[in-house]
Amino acid sequence: MATSLSFHLFLPQAGMSYDMLKERSVLLESIGYDGLWVVDHMFAKGLPDVDFLEGWTTLAGLAEATEKLRLGVMVTCNSYRNPGLLAKMAATVDQISGGRLELGIGAGWMEEEYTAYGYEFPSVGTRLEQLGEALEIITHLCSSDRTNFAGKHYTFRDAPFAPKPAQSPLPITIGGAGEKVLLRLVARYASRWNCPMTSAHEVGRLLGVLREHCRDVDRNFDEITISEQTAVVLGRDQEDLSAKMGLAKMMIGGWVDIKRMAVVGTPDEVAAGLQAKIDAGVTDFAVVFGDMGMPDTLELFREKVVPALTSG
Repeated sequence: MATSLSFHLFLPQAGMSYDMLKERSVLLESIGYDGLWVVDHMFAKGLPDVDFLEGWTTLAGLAEATEKLRLGVMVTCNSYRNPGLLAKMAATVDQISGGRLELGIGAGWMEEEYTAYGYEFPSVGTRLEQLGEALEIITHLCSSDRTNFAGKHYTFRDAPFAPKPAQSPLPITIGGAGEKVLLRLVARYASRWNCPMTSAHEVGRLLGVLREHCRDVDRNFDEITISEQTAVVLGRDQEDLSAKMGLAKMMIGGWVDIKRMAVVGTPDEVAAGLQAKIDAGVTDFAVVFGDMGMPDTLELFREKVVPALTSG
């Protein structure tokens, strides 16, 4: 029997108004989802002219609109904000939400976005160095009265930080699958590792790498929640599934290899596909649905798929 499973909607906010996001969040909470993840981009890859709300200010609004739903950005691009500013934003949203923030963070990847908005796009090695320093700074700010840090990329001098986040410690999610550096940062700083769907087929091997890093830094591997970014195309029956597949190709086909990456099927088939992931070690799912989480799909998943995974 699977225990302690959690299910979140991963909802890139491209083309969505705040009212739509708010409505979706309230529905998620009312039918028993654990959380909502938005994304940290200025525009959608391949669709630069589609409306795209900023993720962190959206979270602040959704924190007021909900009472129980966990809220996060999957994942914050470290390059776009000084780590002190990001820590202050995170503490503020955590206070507004009454302790429901998940701080998702990564090294950044979307070069055309960096270029469009005037950010330098350094090498992946440099971005990972910056991420490591930022994690050290954020962790210290959230737990200490004053922070001093002199690194290669950031310098903090006797920096005060109040109020602290409502949660102590503030839960950090690190997304990505880099084996040598990023997974070591997970071992040192994260309460959750989110495996991107492009690497989901290797999650078992990557967990072995993460275990090794945990041993190296004297971290209890079992303290880290294993999460996966998972694409799901769900239909009530084969006829409905056929319609949902057509929709999925239009809505997520531009950035998700549905045939290779997605779990596709009726409720029983989707449950079987997710069970295989659970058997590999995943206990937390950030689900992007092929129809971007329309209400009937959200309800079908919660009513038919989740119970099959949590009731033995």
